[in-house]
Amino acid sequence: MTQTLNGYVQVGHGPRKVLAMSGWFGSAADWQPLVPALDTDAFTYVFFDYRGYGRSRERDGAFTFDEAAGDVLALADHLGWDTFSLIGHSMGGVAIQRVLLAANGRIDRMAGVCAVPACGSRMDETRLAGFRAAVDDIERRAAIIAFSTGNRLAPRFTSHLARESQRQARADAFAGYLPHWAASDFSSEVKGNATPVKLFIGEHDPTLTADVMNRTWLAWYPHASVETIANAGHYPMYEVPVALATALENWLKQA
Repeated sequence: MTQTLNGYVQVGHGPRKVLAMSGWFGSAADWQPLVPALDTDAFTYVFFDYRGYGRSRERDGAFTFDEAAGDVLALADHLGWDTFSLIGHSMGGVAIQRVLLAANGRIDRMAGVCAVPACGSRMDETRLAGFRAAVDDIERRAAIIAFSTGNRLAPRFTSHLARESQRQARADAFAGYLPHWAASDFSSEVKGNATPVKLFIGEHDPTLTADVMNRTWLAWYPHASVETIANAGHYPMYEVPVALATALENWLKQA
């Protein structure tokens, strides 16, 4: 029987293999602004869509990151990738760590872009309820995006991202992933992991700050470091795509 695979976008034909996982409001389309700046001779990129999102929108599932990790590894096997690196944006930070734990030594290095740590976002019930309300309320989605970019960008942009998130992701999937990145904690499983990790944070991101990275990712991964992306909030792939692509590849080329 032919195995069903998640949808994805592939860019490049180089020997270095990289798989990117998007955030809660995102999809594989989030990475397209980076493409003109990517070294497609050195790298092969796969931009992955979770079940219920983007090119995997019609694929049903439990909408967990253990499930997503299995889907990533099935795709890597299909592509013939023995080892590869990972990029995760926002909730994708949780996702790539679940892949790391399931991959049995196949991950070369990881890059987190405004990435949620293995302890989740540590939301209390009040804040979690506010995010749950965003499932059916596009204005609340736009407000969350505006806050996460420092309330400094054109409202038309944050409204556009909110509408795109509603178009790209099924409501049941959007709701399903939320507790797994907002309120889970598997930090004990990654503590001491020797995989090289680089965290890229936005200068204007009010939540995933250098202090948070130091207390979480850097406390658990002995070979982790942080770099701040100037003039960006939580969505540097849209705000400063060329700068982010350059920073990512400077890191990934060290593999």
